[in-house]
Amino acid sequence: MALTPKAFETLVVLVQNSGHVVEKDELLKRVWPDTFVEEATLAQNIFTLRKVLGDAQDEPQYIETVPKRGYRFIAPVKELEGARLGVAEAGSPQPPSGQAGQALSEATAAEGLAISARRSRALRIWIGALALAAFLGAMAHFAWQRYWTRANSPSRKIMLAVLPFENLSADREQEYFSDGLTEEMITQLGRMHPERLGVIARTSAMQYKNTQKRTDQIGRELGVDYILEGSVRLSRPEASGGPKGRAGTRVRISAQLIQVSDQTHLWAESYERDLRDILALQTEVARAIANQIRVKLTPQHQARLANLHPVNPEAYELYLKGRHFWNTRSREGLQKAIEHFERAIKKEPNYALAYAGLADSYILLGPNNVRPPKEVYPQAQAAAVKALEMDETLAEAHTSLAFVKLLYEWNGQEAEKEFQRAMELSPNYPTSHHWYAYALASLGRMDEALGEIKRAQELDPLSLTINSDVAQILFFAGRYDEGIEQCRRTLDLDPNFGPAYWYLGLLYEEKGMEKEAAAAFLKQARLAGGSAETATALEKASQAQGIKGYWRKLLELWKKKSKEGTPPAFNWAVACARAGDKDQALKHLEMAYQERHPSMVFVKVEPVFASLRSDPRFADLLRRIGLSQEENRK
Repeated sequence: MALTPKAFETLVVLVQNSGHVVEKDELLKRVWPDTFVEEATLAQNIFTLRKVLGDAQDEPQYIETVPKRGYRFIAPVKELEGARLGVAEAGSPQPPSGQAGQALSEATAAEGLAISARRSRALRIWIGALALAAFLGAMAHFAWQRYWTRANSPSRKIMLAVLPFENLSADREQEYFSDGLTEEMITQLGRMHPERLGVIARTSAMQYKNTQKRTDQIGRELGVDYILEGSVRLSRPEASGGPKGRAGTRVRISAQLIQVSDQTHLWAESYERDLRDILALQTEVARAIANQIRVKLTPQHQARLANLHPVNPEAYELYLKGRHFWNTRSREGLQKAIEHFERAIKKEPNYALAYAGLADSYILLGPNNVRPPKEVYPQAQAAAVKALEMDETLAEAHTSLAFVKLLYEWNGQEAEKEFQRAMELSPNYPTSHHWYAYALASLGRMDEALGEIKRAQELDPLSLTINSDVAQILFFAGRYDEGIEQCRRTLDLDPNFGPAYWYLGLLYEEKGMEKEAAAAFLKQARLAGGSAETATALEKASQAQGIKGYWRKLLELWKKKSKEGTPPAFNWAVACARAGDKDQALKHLEMAYQERHPSMVFVKVEPVFASLRSDPRFADLLRRIGLSQEENRK
């Protein structure tokens, strides 16, 4: 990764002040003396430097963030002394004697001093640049050595990415099958030996569908050691004049395993089976890969594989279609997912995975405000319990059940037990780490929450949702500068991802950066489909009355809408609290409590409601939710 000139200048200032905090204002003045830039630009420079140095923000070795102040260079720095330059060089002519000579000597001396100063200054710059280049070279060498040592350590976790399987069927509508098979292979491999093998999640892997990138580039971007790529073809009887239906459908899978470090093709094989035997086929591929990368199956996984049974082909395809629509995360997609999972269950009443998919679908309808929480969460819970009655080892079902206990029952302790069981069964399932982070945050255990969501980020590095939710956890933790930096990283992945702008606005507002906050909120509103008239009204209000004017205008616009078009009560409570109307904020929080809005579980740690915490009505609300007990923070 190349350093921009401004990133290099930022590093020079930090190195020159090694061991001392350099205030943000000072850095901005030193690096951009004649230009006004946002603080976020400085944060981006720091992010670039950390990436080049291989530094970690949570455990820095070079650049430390000092919250609400600035940055400090903490690695050892040794200053190199430059050679002193004399005024007169050896062999130069001597000045004439006498008064004229004295005057000439003084003039020559003055000029020599000026030249000497210029040369000395230039020399110091060159020495500093050379020393810095040597330092960066040493750091790069150190980072490579550390990578090589870890890569070859027998105790190190091996990282694998499964690229989207190519659909070789004549029917382009069979994409759901190839994508679904990719996801199932990720799940299968992720369960094999989780302490030894880490598998990149579907969301990140699917970014490389139909990519032209080389596998070595993909490997570097995802930070993996091995890549599995392949293709799948479905052959139906009706295609050759046979009877219609799924019976007799054949599936052919070709796969190859590539070692990223040297692009070696370690293994390649093709398989063909009846669609009823697809689960056994996936297992056969997974076993072959495990042998190649020297990963032993855990006893639990061996027991699970021993109990595999043929699957109803129609039910299996309906399940894959359900997962295809579920992955869209849209209102329409979730509704279609539910339809397909229910049809799969009709074909195969004991299909545990279909029940798990049903639970996942109902789970997402609640936070997205598609259906009332009292309608969808009990259905999610019932489906998750049904799935676990059929197969207690389904990490996905334990995760869904845990999320219901957290968001609907507001029971963080019970949710934690289910999350821990899910992660015990499948430590490589990123959703369990992602959602568990919220359970920990609701209990005030912010360091643990950040650890879990960063684990989810490691398993699914290109997930926009996970990346932006890291910023939300940082927001809850009061680590606003880090949250802003994380929002910027998310927007580097997709500049049009609305939730990142929402969290960015909240973070800016907490720091008192009202103009930046209003700009972020306006961008989020536009991306969400807000009208140009609304955006103009909000912008004028924020310019005239600051960020409180923005919120007051937003409330005014909401009041003009029909009842069906207004946001949930919890959103009203946020806007009222931001506008400075405590009574209305508490009124709408009470309404959100009655609706059992899922975000109510976070009211104790939500900075938005800091102004309400001294009010007895707020304390009573916490008590009724179950968040007032001191043990919640233990």
